[in-house]
Amino acid sequence: MTAPLLSVRGLHGGYGLVQVLRGVDLQVRAGELVLLLGRNGSGRSTLLKALMGLIPATGEVRWAGRDMLPLPTHQRARLGLGYVPEQRDIFPHLSVRQNLRLGAKAAAGAAAAQWDEARVLALFPALIPRLRTSAKVLSGGEQQMLSIARALMGNPQLLLLDEPTEGLAPQRVAATAALLDQLRADGLGLLLVEQKPWAQQLASRVVVLGDGQAQFSGALADLPQNISTPWL
Repeated sequence: MTAPLLSVRGLHGGYGLVQVLRGVDLQVRAGELVLLLGRNGSGRSTLLKALMGLIPATGEVRWAGRDMLPLPTHQRARLGLGYVPEQRDIFPHLSVRQNLRLGAKAAAGAAAAQWDEARVLALFPALIPRLRTSAKVLSGGEQQMLSIARALMGNPQLLLLDEPTEGLAPQRVAATAALLDQLRADGLGLLLVEQKPWAQQLASRVVVLGDGQAQFSGALADLPQNISTPWL
């Protein structure tokens, strides 16, 4: 088995005096989709923010064996970590093309896939006629496409996604599921927060968060009966 791209041990983090994460352990490898499950408030979004360096955290976070926890967000991105937040966080007053160019950076390694504007637009052709359009007037589905496309422009090796299909029409949900499956098959690591059935079908493994910890990590079929599963 290949070594993990991302290895997390004993991760603690939260907001001020409120500790949400209380010792999370997990791993993600290249070409693997790891699905984060848990009740609302279990810390799934907080975990992604902590991994991206957006909130203070303690513990151990290693990227290909390197200690990543002391690094600021922009340096984590340069190593190959990408992030698609729940609220998409596009720049509303900039054009679609400007949003894409702000996300662009060279691939972290020589063997990494090279993503550029032409390649992401081939994945999202609906954005082509909108390149000069202000991002604030895009539909929800178009904003979601732009958020993922911008993250890919950073040439990540591992992508963190926080409920990327929330509020989307069924057709757009299906297209997003197919896209993530393609990216995984191409070797991209994915750590996904999503509770819709399509994500469970694509997951290589699931990690169930509860009480600020990973209560289970493994195949969904092996989930113990004593773990509450309101999302199933």
